[in-house]
Amino acid sequence: MLSNSHHHCVVGLGEILWDMLPEGKQLGGAPANFAYHAQSLGAKSFVISSVGDDEPGREIFSELDLVSLNTEYIQINKEHPTGTVDVVLDETGKPDYIIHENVAWDSISFTENLQKLASLTNAVCYGTLAQRAQKSRETILNFINATQPGCWRVFDLNLRQSYFDPEIIKESLSLSNCLKLNDDELPEIAKACAVSGTENDILMALLNKFKLKIIALTKGEKGSLLYSGEKVLFLETPHLDVKDTVGAGDAFTAALVAGLLTNSPLEIIHRNANRLAAYVCTQRGATPRITPELKHKLMAV
Repeated sequence: MLSNSHHHCVVGLGEILWDMLPEGKQLGGAPANFAYHAQSLGAKSFVISSVGDDEPGREIFSELDLVSLNTEYIQINKEHPTGTVDVVLDETGKPDYIIHENVAWDSISFTENLQKLASLTNAVCYGTLAQRAQKSRETILNFINATQPGCWRVFDLNLRQSYFDPEIIKESLSLSNCLKLNDDELPEIAKACAVSGTENDILMALLNKFKLKIIALTKGEKGSLLYSGEKVLFLETPHLDVKDTVGAGDAFTAALVAGLLTNSPLEIIHRNANRLAAYVCTQRGATPRITPELKHKLMAV
């Protein structure tokens, strides 16, 4: 999977910020986490976002430079500060978030350079959070509409607090061909899209209603599922020494995309997504270094 994906252009589109964890700050934001892990799996990754003209913003550029993530499409906003999120972990390592408003990533501009990048993109991942402000929402929708028909358009729901509504969910779904969500988000998306029934009923209804190619549902310690038109796959979550779960879902999405881009069998894609997400749970923060041993496992067919 790794060796064949280096030529693919993968984009994380939306928020970039500092997660203020109990032991210190870590680079965060689902699109940035996704891009980091996609690059660790061999893709050419780009982050589209905005930071303030301030020290935290400059530190984000430095942090991305350290992991060789392209920063060309991260805008500098002179009117709004770099985003931060206060993260509080419960006794199981599950995070709760205080997300500060009126920050730079609420004002991402759609530019000619973004239009060009969209036409070259093989996979783009976006969620609901960065659509809470009109300007960034318009940029996200414009970018997705500018991608080529063969692009994987991954809607990673990432519902946070009250920063979403049914219209954002439905429009984002209508533009996507792949959905990633967790079991906490399943009732919300079912309500927004007026579908009901069992877990299987809801996911199959979404698959058909929005003409999706694949849905990934993560369920924490209860495992994960992949739904396609032909298959339903389930994998148990391995027993782990969990440090925190921040970024595990983004890692899962990145491995899912890496596999889809290389046309790997769904069983292999699912196994690798499960492995990478599990590893992230055993580390502090959303973007730990991927060990050579893990890379070797992810390359095995």
